[in-house]
Amino acid sequence: MDELFSHLPSAGNDNFQYERLLTSRGFYSIAGVDEVGRGPLAGPVVAACVILPPDISHSSFIDSKQLTPSKRLQLYSQLKDENCAIGIGVVEERVIEEINILQASLLAMKKAVDDVASKTRACDFLLVDGKFETPCPLPQQTLIKGESKSASIAAASIVAKVARDHMMLDFHEHYPQYNFARNKGYPTKEHRLAISRHGPCPIHRRTFKGVKEFV
Repeated sequence: MDELFSHLPSAGNDNFQYERLLTSRGFYSIAGVDEVGRGPLAGPVVAACVILPPDISHSSFIDSKQLTPSKRLQLYSQLKDENCAIGIGVVEERVIEEINILQASLLAMKKAVDDVASKTRACDFLLVDGKFETPCPLPQQTLIKGESKSASIAAASIVAKVARDHMMLDFHEHYPQYNFARNKGYPTKEHRLAISRHGPCPIHRRTFKGVKEFV
């Protein structure tokens, strides 16, 4: 598929050029796919799959890491209000331990794609953040730093981030000593110190450095 996009200029301010090109080639259900949660010591990895309608204000959708939490929520609400096709895939900690974080991330992406198909309509092309294709029997294109090149991938990154943050807030209610509300499971100094003091809780990834030493 790389040759299909070989003539495209760098995205610049146009983060919908991949989608437009694919539409001109006969694809009608183009989805962006991204995941969050590869780096944390606790909690699941979460992926999202989003199909943006062609008339949406796509320039608003940028890398979720560049947005404030309130802006992410605003854009997430916009996606819901405009009835965009959205799928979410979650892979829990014990599965991450069994198959490793890369495979868990790809599995979460596949689940997100399948979730869209089960609720709305099947995708016919995937734009995937990163360098690894999803284990889906669909034509797809990987894009390094895809959130800055494709509005569909950026939208997926926003949905995945909002969904995972919400999960970590729920986990904070059960395990407040780790302050998941603040660190979202990432290896901050505060989080690492809490693990050394209290040991791991059920949502910690027991094979990860920073946790396995205290199992």
